[in-house]
Amino acid sequence: MSYCVSRFQTIRRRTVEVRAGVVGMGGENPIRIQSMTTSDTQDVAATVRQCVALAGAGCEIIRVTAPNVPAAKCLRDIRAQFSAAGFADIPLVADIHFLPAAAMEAIEHVEKVRVNPGNYADKKKFAVKDYTDADYNQELQRIHDAFTPLVLRAKTLGRSLRIGTNHGSLSDRIMNRYGDTPLGMVESALEFLRIARGHSFDQIVLSMKASNPKVMIQAYRLLVERMQQEDMHYPLHLGVTEAGDGEDGRIKGAIGIGSLLQDGLGDTIRVSLTEDSIHEIPVARALAAKAISLWQNPKSNPIGCASDSIDPFHFARRDIVPLALAPAAEISVEQPPRVIARAASVSALSEVIEKLATLADTPAEAVLVPVANVAELRALPPTGKTLVLEIPAAVSADELEANLSAPHIILRTFTAQDTAALRAFAEVATKRNLALAIATTAADFAALAPALAALTPAPRIILTLAEEPRAVAPAHPTSGYRQLAEALRTLAPSPFARAPIWIRNTAATALASSGNPGSPDFLSRLLDASILTGSLLCDGIGDIVSVETENDPVRATTLAYNILQGAGARISKTEFVACPSCGRTLFDLQTTTQRIREKTGHLKGVKLAIMGCIVNGPGEMADADFGYVGGAPGKINLYVGKTCVQYNIPQAEADNRLIDLIKQHGKWTDPA
Repeated sequence: MSYCVSRFQTIRRRTVEVRAGVVGMGGENPIRIQSMTTSDTQDVAATVRQCVALAGAGCEIIRVTAPNVPAAKCLRDIRAQFSAAGFADIPLVADIHFLPAAAMEAIEHVEKVRVNPGNYADKKKFAVKDYTDADYNQELQRIHDAFTPLVLRAKTLGRSLRIGTNHGSLSDRIMNRYGDTPLGMVESALEFLRIARGHSFDQIVLSMKASNPKVMIQAYRLLVERMQQEDMHYPLHLGVTEAGDGEDGRIKGAIGIGSLLQDGLGDTIRVSLTEDSIHEIPVARALAAKAISLWQNPKSNPIGCASDSIDPFHFARRDIVPLALAPAAEISVEQPPRVIARAASVSALSEVIEKLATLADTPAEAVLVPVANVAELRALPPTGKTLVLEIPAAVSADELEANLSAPHIILRTFTAQDTAALRAFAEVATKRNLALAIATTAADFAALAPALAALTPAPRIILTLAEEPRAVAPAHPTSGYRQLAEALRTLAPSPFARAPIWIRNTAATALASSGNPGSPDFLSRLLDASILTGSLLCDGIGDIVSVETENDPVRATTLAYNILQGAGARISKTEFVACPSCGRTLFDLQTTTQRIREKTGHLKGVKLAIMGCIVNGPGEMADADFGYVGGAPGKINLYVGKTCVQYNIPQAEADNRLIDLIKQHGKWTDPA
């Protein structure tokens, strides 16, 4: 793969070292943890207090917004007071949008400056214009003239810069030439990179942030490929912007950041949450710990498949043979991934199904239950639910056929030595019209495939990754599923090449967290499930999902649906795009988001954007149905898509006006 050394083993991408003060990023440095203050920057005391709190929580780099020159001037006192408090070694970063003058002031006081290439010397008004090459080159010269003074001053002072591209703030110029695409994001950053390179300045970090993890992942991959083509090796700052709050925000962040870290990309990270920024730090530290536990020696030989059919820059769902999971739940490319819940035992099955009945909008379409022996097979209670029976090696195919009373799905682990057993179970499945879920590895499946291919008629099969001892398991669980998908592809034109793949999140798929594999805390399990399931779904792999690490089947099923929604694979509730607070925010984002969620959270399939200001608002909400954006202190602008339809509404009226707008467009339903 051009964007990473291996998609089957985590080998860290090599970069130049970039320093923000005494803190190094990239090179041999660990993954650095970042966050951002949310106070008004001109309130120096409040900003310093937040910096101290973030530093105490383990934040290694702290960003402070500088929306104008007066705010940028305050960075001098903030830096001085933060250093006096004992944190001289923790660098501060000025966040700049729109105003080169603010950047030129900020570079005098802090160790690093972030600029957004979409609005630093450009504009975004969704204007449509055909640029001739001459027009475009003239615009590039204007950008060169605007950005060069900052580059030269940073070089003189020994500062570093971040070129921080946002999907939501691509300029009209970029949009008209490249469209609203990952390629547009990459080209926007490369224009600024080439200017810096022209001045022999390499102290640059790059980011490609989007609220959609799929777009964000593709943009970072494409950026690395394009940089490698131009012999550029700058560190990457990873983040999913406007991810939201609570479980949903953590899931989106884990999908985007975790997927790239597994591929060896990423040198500093920020988990953006619509919460107090101090809550971002534990999530970021856990993600970094999981990535570091996977890092391999870059001189070692990459493991994995001889080929990889996934196009990492364009999403396409893997084609599969349709298969009925339940009477009303087909597995196919036309349908979203299906969800399976797990019962711990046959004796717990009835209680689990009773609990699952409370989930009207997020149903478990089948229930997995381990069957210990033939006696338990006979004792299965009637449930009216499709069951996936996990059969141990001690139960033979003949015993299964003799004691199975209803048409369920059979799950069994098969190794390369189980050819005869696979043939026998496949024959039973065909005879009894069952689907057979085969748990195996890519290497074992290659040995088993001829036995399947010889069967007539072909059995209906599902593939999933077998649990293996940690010492012999793949480099990471995502690698195992990628290898399995590749092993299936090589069977074409056999129908088995298009067998559905079931992503199982189990204790065996857990990554190390804080040095402890299989960490028992819920955050660690949430991150594991999000990274594994989300990264595969964003590559188009995965037709069934189960989260089997939770004792509560309702919680596990809800988590599975939330991950599917975070990956854009299945919408089961209102989608919220909400930015994290910062000094530019014009209202209290946390309470506003929670309040609007309470009023609109029942609108399944509706996408709402809640933005504190206009920096990324109109762009990030371009694919949202409705937007709620801070236009001025105490004033809200309401959007339909990317069009502002109501300006400067008093915030006290804005919630009801938003609901009225949703009703006018026929997307409102009364809550149950």
